[in-house]
Amino acid sequence: MHLKRSNRLILLIGVFLAIVAFVGIVVVSGDRGGGGAQTPTELPTVFASRGIALGTPITKEMLTSKNLPVTQRDTTAFPDPTLLYGKIARQDIPAGKQLTARDFDTGVSGGLLSVNTPPGMVTIAIQVDQVSGVGTVIRQGDYVDLLVGFTGDKFPVVTLSPSDDQITVVAGLNATSVKLLLQGMQVVGTLLPPRETAEGAAPAGDPGTTLTGQQEIVILAVTAQQAEVIKYAQMDGAISLVLRSPQDFRDENGNVVPGSVVGTTGVTLRVLVDEYDVLIPQLVEAVLPARGNQ
Repeated sequence: MHLKRSNRLILLIGVFLAIVAFVGIVVVSGDRGGGGAQTPTELPTVFASRGIALGTPITKEMLTSKNLPVTQRDTTAFPDPTLLYGKIARQDIPAGKQLTARDFDTGVSGGLLSVNTPPGMVTIAIQVDQVSGVGTVIRQGDYVDLLVGFTGDKFPVVTLSPSDDQITVVAGLNATSVKLLLQGMQVVGTLLPPRETAEGAAPAGDPGTTLTGQQEIVILAVTAQQAEVIKYAQMDGAISLVLRSPQDFRDENGNVVPGSVVGTTGVTLRVLVDEYDVLIPQLVEAVLPARGNQ
């Protein structure tokens, strides 16, 4: 009888120890699994520490970073300020704003919903292509100069007959003229047609460029007088836009300053000969052998 009680006691102790071991395994496994599956509730997020004007290159002093609840964080927000150094603000960014991809990528393909015309200015659109528009990489916030060329037929050289006042055009003279007309104009909007593949679908995430003569609409903020000059150049000349450095229009603190205006001479064939030593072709006289009578 005593032996049976001892066996029962040993059996109960063994069952108890097995239960304790099982509970311990479950607890340890639960801790390990829960630790690996935890989802962060906050993430580091970059904000503008001050107002940033359209076209301003981003510097360290313009940014601040703090943890933000995931529910309040934009899906295209930036986790690290260093990712933004040197990028160009493609719109006015108020102080305290959470910075997102939209602040630096205007999404130029497709429609442009609105244009912000600065007070006292007007906006005008210029159509350029891959050659005349710097490869169609001009974006909102950039600064450009306007280069125009006029072909020789725009400047005909004529003579006036003293006897009957008849005008005669002198042929064979090169009257082509090129001039950098306007400088330091800011781009306030751009439009590009959607890129398409041979099958008619735009390739996802493909920024590649092919030499197709693709067109781009560039919208500039200008004075009324500059608008007149641009319209004349559009009607009677060949226009190119020259891309400027954004640093030309910001001081060391990132504040907007007037861009420098560089004086240019303009270029004609005479200027190329006199200033750039372009050679004038020499007349070569060829002595032909005498031909006998036929």
